[in-house]
Amino acid sequence: MADGGTTDDLAHMPAHRLAPLIRAGAVSPVESVEAVLSRIAAVEPTINAFTVVTAQAARAEAKRAEAMVSAGEPLGPLHGVTVTIKDLAGIEGLPTLRGSHIFVGEIAKTTAPFVQRLKAAGAIVVGKTTTPECGWIGLGRSPLTGDTHNPWKHGFTPGGSSAGAAAAAAAGCGPLHQGTDAAGSIRVPAHFCGLAGLKPSYGRIPMVPVGLHDLASHGGPMARSVRDVAMMLSVMSGPHPEDHTCLDSAPADYVGRLGEGIAGKRIAFSPDLGHVRVDPEVAALVRAGLSAFTEAGAIVEEPGTPWGAGGVDLARFFWKAHFSSFGRFLPDWRDRMDPHLVACIEDGQAVTASDYQMQRERKYAWCSQIGRWFEGWDYLVTPTASVAAFPVGKLAPDGWAQHRWDWMEWAEFSYPFNFTGAPAASVPCGMTADGRPVGLQIVGRRFDDLGVLQAAAAFEAARPWEHLRPPL
Repeated sequence: MADGGTTDDLAHMPAHRLAPLIRAGAVSPVESVEAVLSRIAAVEPTINAFTVVTAQAARAEAKRAEAMVSAGEPLGPLHGVTVTIKDLAGIEGLPTLRGSHIFVGEIAKTTAPFVQRLKAAGAIVVGKTTTPECGWIGLGRSPLTGDTHNPWKHGFTPGGSSAGAAAAAAAGCGPLHQGTDAAGSIRVPAHFCGLAGLKPSYGRIPMVPVGLHDLASHGGPMARSVRDVAMMLSVMSGPHPEDHTCLDSAPADYVGRLGEGIAGKRIAFSPDLGHVRVDPEVAALVRAGLSAFTEAGAIVEEPGTPWGAGGVDLARFFWKAHFSSFGRFLPDWRDRMDPHLVACIEDGQAVTASDYQMQRERKYAWCSQIGRWFEGWDYLVTPTASVAAFPVGKLAPDGWAQHRWDWMEWAEFSYPFNFTGAPAASVPCGMTADGRPVGLQIVGRRFDDLGVLQAAAAFEAARPWEHLRPPL
């Protein structure tokens, strides 16, 4: 076993350490894949993070990867490293369940471009991870697959909608995990599960088919270290002919330039965007984390965000409007769907085309206001979410507003940057007294994915967390 460690050590090993060992022949891809599959088998009954585990295919890929190393063939940057894919994306020959009874029996005929790129870089897919029904909510509950549990505290949510990805990453089921984010669905579970997660600039990673959330849905990486996130982004990024909205630029050198630092950078800190309720323990941990940026040479100020409250009504409007199209499923599937999603769909069906266009005009004006404000700052730092993980089965923690479908009161920090398309990361900044992770959010100017990763790496260097493991 590499470095004299255990099978669990190998399953937990970050990609930036594992990939060089595999290329050097010090660790076999077969050994690595077996360690991850063993870890999945050990923890999956507890966390419920996977819709399918592709053990047979992964073992076959590992043997081919091992043969390539032995033969001295050219190897990709992720050669022999495992990855999981959120079960909203297609992989040819595998089911795409989307957390819904509606899609049981659907087998993908094509593979999503970012999955093709991960595999071309040598990554080995070990499974697809759980999502709430059609990725509609920031929690880990599905009428098809049940509740996914937070590895740090069983019976508590891992967040969502990249629920299984976050739970698998935190539990040590391999180093690399893919998620999507239309209103916080990478950042919120990263916050709840003690991970690094990046929503890159819109269009950085191609989405095929293009999402129906008016350019708000982003794909991105999740891992237990910022460097692993950078490695994934380097591979997944770049234009694709089937996504007419993707950015026409090759990836930056995210890995090579990760350690350049943030000395002299101007950071605006907002504890609440001028309107958000935040749990006091979460607020204190995030504020305490600011010293990591000043230690790295950045300038941190608290200027206020006059635009902050402008998106509250917009977020609720577009969420129900975009999911209203699922109304076509209600006649046949209502009784087997998430009842809260059904309520959201029903509210959205009252939206007219005129309503939609008028609200869109408001949204674009609001995004322009945010963009102008960002001219004075390199980064904005906020809490990632208002609360730490709370019990499964709830839309919101006790003591917070309850609604027939609206879960966003505790996630108000996320959606503004889905609307603007700006890059935003969540990185762990501490633990509550009872051991639940808390993250802080780093937002950059649009297209400055490299800068956000550099700020996240500087924070991680000052407050390392990669070595922490949940008490499974």
